[in-house]
Amino acid sequence: MRSATSLIQTIGRCARHIEGRAILYADRMTDSMNQAIGETNRRRDKQVAFNTENNITPMSIIKSVDMDLARIVEADYVTIPLDEVGLDTAASNITNEAQLAEMLQQLELQMREAAKKLNLKKPPSCATASGL
Repeated sequence: MRSATSLIQTIGRCARHIEGRAILYADRMTDSMNQAIGETNRRRDKQVAFNTENNITPMSIIKSVDMDLARIVEADYVTIPLDEVGLDTAASNITNEAQLAEMLQQLELQMREAAKKLNLKKPPSCATASGL
């Protein structure tokens, strides 16, 4: 159960999208639902009247993509080449659990350093190398 104010806010949030719809599910219509639907209809009628009076056609906004954000997202889909020779050499020199633990600790440190520097291309190769 939600208050009329909460429902109005939720329905209003849906209305911000050009194709927005709010679907209310309930066993019965509550007073809150009736109030929210009534207020939403009142606001819609007022908006339609304003749009008609001022020759406004509602349309979705068109924004350019923030290129910094796009580069970060793109980094998630880049194949990172591994230094397999170096890793194979390091792995072949491991003869006991202590050396393995040390190697994993070093790889984890490299991952954390790369993350601090926001070097988004290095952590996946470190994680892949350590089997994480």
